[in-house]
Amino acid sequence: MDSLNSFILDVNDVFWAYYLIPLVVGAALFFTFRSRAVQIRLLPEMFRVLRDKAQTGPDGSKQVSSFKAFTISAAARVGTGNIAGVATAITAGGAGAVFWMWVMALLGAASAFVESSLAQLYKVRNKKESGNAAGTYRGGPAYYMQHGLGKRWAGLVFAVVITLTFGFVFNAVQSNTIASVARGSLGDGIPEAGIGLVLVLLLGAVVFGGVRRVAAVSSVVVPVMAVLYLVLGAAVVVLNIGDVPRVLADIVGGAFGVREVAGGALGAAIQQGVRRGMFSNEAGLGSAPNAAATAEVTHPVKQGLVQTLGVFFDTLLICSMTAFIILTSNPSLSERAGADLTQSALTGTLGGWAGHVLTVVVFLLAFSTLIGNYYYGESNIQFMTGKRWALPSYRVLVLVAVFAGALGSVDVVWNLADVFMGGMALVNLLAILPLSAIAWKLLDDYLAQRRDGLDPVFTRERVPGLPGRIECWEGERASSSEPVAER
Repeated sequence: MDSLNSFILDVNDVFWAYYLIPLVVGAALFFTFRSRAVQIRLLPEMFRVLRDKAQTGPDGSKQVSSFKAFTISAAARVGTGNIAGVATAITAGGAGAVFWMWVMALLGAASAFVESSLAQLYKVRNKKESGNAAGTYRGGPAYYMQHGLGKRWAGLVFAVVITLTFGFVFNAVQSNTIASVARGSLGDGIPEAGIGLVLVLLLGAVVFGGVRRVAAVSSVVVPVMAVLYLVLGAAVVVLNIGDVPRVLADIVGGAFGVREVAGGALGAAIQQGVRRGMFSNEAGLGSAPNAAATAEVTHPVKQGLVQTLGVFFDTLLICSMTAFIILTSNPSLSERAGADLTQSALTGTLGGWAGHVLTVVVFLLAFSTLIGNYYYGESNIQFMTGKRWALPSYRVLVLVAVFAGALGSVDVVWNLADVFMGGMALVNLLAILPLSAIAWKLLDDYLAQRRDGLDPVFTRERVPGLPGRIECWEGERASSSEPVAER
């Protein structure tokens, strides 16, 4: 097992340092510059759009709203990466890794805007026999690669990679972390197989209900677990308030300090910050667009803005709270790693009861992530094949991966996740770089309507020259916008 883990680490170091990090950073900088920092200047608009009510579909049923699409993606974003992943980044890259996570969130949010706007534009309608209710939507990178780029083979490559990454590998990470925290809270006598079986039964009850049930569960679980974790973290920070200036100095100093450069730790801080930041907020990864495509909105840019806000919610709020919990508590970084480190920091400040509360929080975080991860795979299974046996088979294999993850090695599972995540990001970024020209046209149209005091409505006639098939927007939108005041 150790030799396998060492091999995976070597592959990760070369792949991320020489190929993926330059591409991720370069694409984020380009999107930020080209959009004139859309992720910053339209921040108030993001909150306005989030309040949009669910539209009514052609069959008269309520569709997935902007907020519910946000929670589906947040369900996958806000998971063990926010607790175990941040702790791993700090252990491997020091406090400076947190700074680079912040930088990548601020820049990468522009990548999230591009990919999610494209996903909305090129979404398709579910058929009743696909396993979801008729009239709901699906989409994502595989779909905009086929319809926008005209390259179905690229979409198939991405669909295979995201299904393996989220449906199986990332879900194994989540169940592995749940098992680890449960043992830390309840004792080593808790059998991993028992934890895995409980997760299989709970997840199985949800995933056979379709995307509307996924949205319904996520819209309840995500806000509850986020608030609970933030309250717990705020208590730790308040009790250690005198250490906050030192922590901020450590974060900034670790990102730029001479000591880190001389010791070679600067590269580790940057690499861990980018890796764990991408694992957590998924900006540019190509996963959140699958959730963005499910929403019924009047303009594709609306979901681009909503998913951009999701990046900030994940990294600048949830991940930052984890970092401050750990760094203000100042535990020994050499003795613990991952979720155990966060758990140690909490119990060291608040007492043993906090470890039990964290077990509940981690369960909620990870379980909501299992739901979101499952859906990403489902959407792409439907892209690859329409065979009736495909979805039931996928659901069974996901449950097997969740069970196996509870039994696996922590290091191998996390390092394997990095390999798959990197491959997925590579395929997606190479696609959205040329397709970003479409996103800028959509943004120009959206802003033009907002300047006229309208709630933007997309029609193809307003944005000429768009390539490919745009099936869910043809003839389904009114040809004129209505004033915001009348909504």
